[in-house]
Amino acid sequence: MIKRILENFDLAQICRSGQCFRMKEKQDGLYSVTAGRRYLELGQQGKECTFYCEEAEFHGFWKGYFDLEGDYASYIRRIAPEDAYLKCAAEYGAGIRILRQDLWEMIVSFLISQQNNIVRIRRCIENICEKYGEKLGNGSGEIYYAFPGPEALAGLAEDALLECNLGYRSKYVVRAAKSVADGTCDLKALVQMDYGEAREELRKLYGVGQKVADCICLFGLHKLEAFPVDTHINQALQAHYGGLFPGCLYEGFQGVMQQYIFYYELSGDKVPGPASQAGTHSQTA
Repeated sequence: MIKRILENFDLAQICRSGQCFRMKEKQDGLYSVTAGRRYLELGQQGKECTFYCEEAEFHGFWKGYFDLEGDYASYIRRIAPEDAYLKCAAEYGAGIRILRQDLWEMIVSFLISQQNNIVRIRRCIENICEKYGEKLGNGSGEIYYAFPGPEALAGLAEDALLECNLGYRSKYVVRAAKSVADGTCDLKALVQMDYGEAREELRKLYGVGQKVADCICLFGLHKLEAFPVDTHINQALQAHYGGLFPGCLYEGFQGVMQQYIFYYELSGDKVPGPASQAGTHSQTA
């Protein structure tokens, strides 16, 4: 068991931020997260967080997974003073961290995310894991399932995942699994690429457009300059920035701002009107 006092870290906000679909609240203040074959329970009371794992596992995996060494306070301090909307969004979601998640899991997750909602995405992923992932047990004797690797899905018929409620996305996931399993899509090479190269390489996968590629870059490759634009983000850009986010002001961490905006649009109390001078910048993220 590891205890840490953490600033800019809120488990509830991270769980609801739309970037991780295998994290859930078990009871008030206690959460579980499954990442690949790993399972963790963790709780929070105020700024004190408790990670129910050994010291070696915390330092070897979970500290990096939750990006605990990232200085999110510095990102918030760098928000343009005249941008009242973004300041409110960042204040509202100040406990969000960009998780360092498994690349393959993020490819599948965000292929499934298209024209979908968070509750249904979670259910689809749970179905895939239970049917094709390895059955494991945690320290309390509870059963959980590892996320299936590409080899586990590559041999399926393209409509096989209809029974997991993926709908038309079934063929996207199966074709992606085949591309990774046969080496057409090299995950290790993707990790070494810069943001632009990785995004273009990901777009070669069937079913991956610009938004999905950006989500994978942000949440699976930790490319913080990625700025995925979905319906919620587009609405905010139109309402507050004249359609164009001033990414030049947030070079290298545009994706952190995206998460604040996304979370705020999804669950916050909006600030009416344009974001003052921030909407006059022409460069997008």
